[in-house]
Amino acid sequence: MKMDITAIVQANSAQIAKNAQQMGLTTTAGLTQTSLLADSLTTDGTLFESALNTAIDNVNTTNAYLSDWENEQVKWALGETENTHDLTVAMQKASSALQYTVALRDKLLDAYKEIMNIQI
Repeated sequence: MKMDITAIVQANSAQIAKNAQQMGLTTTAGLTQTSLLADSLTTDGTLFESALNTAIDNVNTTNAYLSDWENEQVKWALGETENTHDLTVAMQKASSALQYTVALRDKLLDAYKEIMNIQI
């Protein structure tokens, strides 16, 4: 079963943008598969190496969002800030980034399982 990667990237990028818009985010801060494809095609290394590096960058971005959310929670709990808007925005960014990372992990595991089931 051969799939066109460009079509998959465009469909997934459109879904990511739609989800971000529904949550009120104006950007997903680099968490798109379009950037993954562009980075993969322009890097001097292999396609797999580029995809892996971009996935690692996405995980690092997700960790940064989770850290920002925790920092906002601590600030609010200690009474250093009364602004719940920043806390809510940080929570939504962390949530959407984590959902994207988990979805990406699930797709990679499905692909791995499919490869392992191929008869040689």
